[in-house]
Amino acid sequence: MNDSNIPQTDQLIKPLVTAFFDEQTNTYSYIVQDPLSKACAIVDPVLNFDYPSGTTSYEGADAIIAAVKQQGLQTEWIIETHAHADHLSAAPYIKQALGGKIAIGEKITTVQKTFGKLFNDGPGFARDGSQFDYLFKENETYKIGHLTATALYTPGHTPACMSHIIGDAIFVGDTIFMPDGGTARADFPGGDAAELYRSIHKILSLPGNYRIFVCHDYAPNDREYACETTVADQLKHNIHVKEGISLEEFVSMRRARDKTLGMPRLILPSLQVNIRAGNMPEPEDNGLVYLKLPVNAFK
Repeated sequence: MNDSNIPQTDQLIKPLVTAFFDEQTNTYSYIVQDPLSKACAIVDPVLNFDYPSGTTSYEGADAIIAAVKQQGLQTEWIIETHAHADHLSAAPYIKQALGGKIAIGEKITTVQKTFGKLFNDGPGFARDGSQFDYLFKENETYKIGHLTATALYTPGHTPACMSHIIGDAIFVGDTIFMPDGGTARADFPGGDAAELYRSIHKILSLPGNYRIFVCHDYAPNDREYACETTVADQLKHNIHVKEGISLEEFVSMRRARDKTLGMPRLILPSLQVNIRAGNMPEPEDNGLVYLKLPVNAFK
């Protein structure tokens, strides 16, 4: 199957993909390399954060930086699939070390308006996406060396989610998980289960041999962690959206399931940082940075 509205990438050039797993947040980050050059992109890098002490560290980001330098790669893009609610982004730290443009979908402005209000950020916090170097538009194509990539708008988990088709690989963010993990929640502000279903089927309309790389894995049933599947495998085996599951069935399941889920452990610090392209709020007059904890905001 093919959705005629989705620009086609060059499947003949298959990107080289290196995965990095952050066990604390169950997050996968990726280096995506053009095999015909040294150009690469980095997708969804994680900043280590110890919540009880409020301490940041860079073990995960440093592993990515070391791999890029060891291979002599040139970082062209640092891509955020959305404003993550489960980990802080290391994008600015990686940019300082490797260069590249920090990019996200243009609907990040919707998320900034929602959470700028929640955290009572004043007029000093811009809600126009200007913290990022580049905002992708729906179905926009771009280059990573010789690779052609497409930014595919896939909302539902959040209003700003984009999946990235790079050669024969799709980086789906939190939209869909490994087949035995199902799909992402859709109950965050601006989320919508029906929209999520339609977004997933945009992805699953792509050729069956396309590789899907997920942002999270929780290793259900005590299997080993995994990050790669295919469109065909998802259509056959995904427990939430395999062939034969209707929109109505999915929405009913997703809404019922979401009611049982607690908030992600790092949602409040993550969103304050990630709507700023991975930057912390400005220090206060004592030189310290503070992250807010709005009480009963999600009651």
